[in-house]
Amino acid sequence: MSQSTSSFPVKLYIYDLSRGMARQLSPVMLGRQLDGIWHTGVVVHGQEFFFGGAGINYCPPSGTMLGDPDSVVELGSTEVNEELFMEYLGSLAESEYSGDKYNVFEHNCNTFSNDVAQFLTGRKIPSYITNLPSEILSTPFGQALRPLLDSMAINPGGNNINGQR
Repeated sequence: MSQSTSSFPVKLYIYDLSRGMARQLSPVMLGRQLDGIWHTGVVVHGQEFFFGGAGINYCPPSGTMLGDPDSVVELGSTEVNEELFMEYLGSLAESEYSGDKYNVFEHNCNTFSNDVAQFLTGRKIPSYITNLPSEILSTPFGQALRPLLDSMAINPGGNNINGQR
């Protein structure tokens, strides 16, 4: 008896929070070239899922105040159905991805996207995104900015998984 399994596409939406300014200013400020300050969301089951200062959020693809992504990476496909995926996100939202755990350098939208991508597809997101915080912090200017940036919580909008605002 054969079982039919459905497969769902998984995409990574990549946004440059600096809107091109990182490319222009990073050589002077950091002494190295950065192409962007990346925010990511994972698109699956017709929604974009991301993590910010308010916890795990979702919206229609490109539905945040950031608009359309600067680029899209096809991560592959998953056999994880929407119900199981939402259960998984619910458990993350109550534990390691509650809003109070957000940290712009160490536990951010890209950490979330990387974990979700691995859960769904077994693939990581591009390393130029996940390595960005350590690149910034390895510079004197990055170290000087750290206290200010540590207090920031980025929240591009959307609906919270737990119904919180």
